[in-house]
Amino acid sequence: MTRTVHVKPGSSREPLVTVDEPGQGPDDDTPHAPTDAALTVFLQQLAVEGAANDALVTLPAKHFGVSRSAVAIVRGHTSRIKHVRIEHDS
Repeated sequence: MTRTVHVKPGSSREPLVTVDEPGQGPDDDTPHAPTDAALTVFLQQLAVEGAANDALVTLPAKHFGVSRSAVAIVRGHTSRIKHVRIEHDS
């Protein structure tokens, strides 16, 4: 499956994956314009030298119960909105 992910690098929150409700913003319950970001991932790592991208692969792997090699960033390596492919382990 491919998911659109909104990444929040440098977050003061613990590493966390949240599922966004349609029409809701990732940070609060205030309605916002619809977004296709199906997941919001809060990362403590900064977006420096790929540290946030490395953490982005690890955290959804734990969340979905798959190996790290089953998660790949397909699009958006330098953006906060990324497309991530998650393969189910056999």
